[in-house]
Amino acid sequence: MIQKNARLVTAEAVRRGHPDKFCDQVADAILDAHLSYDPNARVAVEVMATAGKITIGGEITSRASINYEQVVAGVMHKIGYRWHDLCEDEGDELDIQIAVHEQSTDIAAAVDGRFPDSTLGAGDQGIMYGYATDETMARMPRAFLIAQKICMLLDEEAAHTPWLGVDGKAQVSLKYEGDRVHVHTIVVSVQHAPNAPEDRLHNLVTQLVYQAVGRANMWDANSKLLVNPSGRFVLGGPAADTGMTGRKLAVDQYGPIAHIGGGALSGKDATKVDRSGAYAARWIARNLVAAKLCKECEVQLVYAIGIAYPIGLTVNTFGTGAKPDSELAKQVWRVFDLRPAAIINRLKLTMPSYSLVSVYGHFGRMDLNLPWERDDMVDRLLEAAHY
Repeated sequence: MIQKNARLVTAEAVRRGHPDKFCDQVADAILDAHLSYDPNARVAVEVMATAGKITIGGEITSRASINYEQVVAGVMHKIGYRWHDLCEDEGDELDIQIAVHEQSTDIAAAVDGRFPDSTLGAGDQGIMYGYATDETMARMPRAFLIAQKICMLLDEEAAHTPWLGVDGKAQVSLKYEGDRVHVHTIVVSVQHAPNAPEDRLHNLVTQLVYQAVGRANMWDANSKLLVNPSGRFVLGGPAADTGMTGRKLAVDQYGPIAHIGGGALSGKDATKVDRSGAYAARWIARNLVAAKLCKECEVQLVYAIGIAYPIGLTVNTFGTGAKPDSELAKQVWRVFDLRPAAIINRLKLTMPSYSLVSVYGHFGRMDLNLPWERDDMVDRLLEAAHY
């Protein structure tokens, strides 16, 4: 039961071998392969994986020549998949279909040709969101970070535990009562071998969950941990459940705690504002919180295809702002250059490093030194506050 004055916050994360995440990792590995040879490559690639078949489609204009089958093999090796793991039967062959063509000349002309002072117009229209909170050092929701950590720990454990599979996910519900935060329910689904010892599996997951939560006082008498509530999880990955790029947008960003844009992140180069705009919005929100101009913040950016500057920018501090939200938005306009070319340059978005964020989320990654996760605009925001 949730008491009247309490609220429940839930977030989810998935493991490397989850079928949708497998597709995201292939898409970003393809993007990185192109950027490694051609930093100006235009890539918008989608991947679908089902039993015995992987389809790679999209629009790519690049000077690179990429062996896509080799890229798929590399991702599978990193995850721990063998070729027959993606097939219904062990003797089946995996069919990889390639359906890639060049970027539309109309889109290319809109992006490249209209603004010589900014180099690039936005690669599409769209709405992007960024979020940050002072609840954690990573400026991310606590429930999201715990779910993320559980999946990371399970993947580390699977590397040296033969009966632990590579597919799975974690869902974390935290109960907030005033200043107190307790675990309400954590659900962990873990792929396993047919002969996996049930008691050892449960004990292992329990140990990793306690490690991920980190604070003993977050557990109370009513906290629940559910491990494989369906009872059995032997067949996993694309052989069990079709995967597709961009279907884990909430997992990639902030869970259901904040708004997210409608466009996928993985498989897209940074001229697509679905990606660069989302990174910029997170960068802004993080710096507003770091500057103590608010305790919680959501930034919305709106772009039109071919237009360099955003056509809209709003800041929502949920009543925690040191100034009205409209004033904070003006500060953001003064401090941040939000043209795609400027974002790409400042956040180093032509670097082939997207495979790093294709699993476990694109934000709050304290294990990585990501440019959009730096509090490097705090001083300028504080100066702009006195403009």
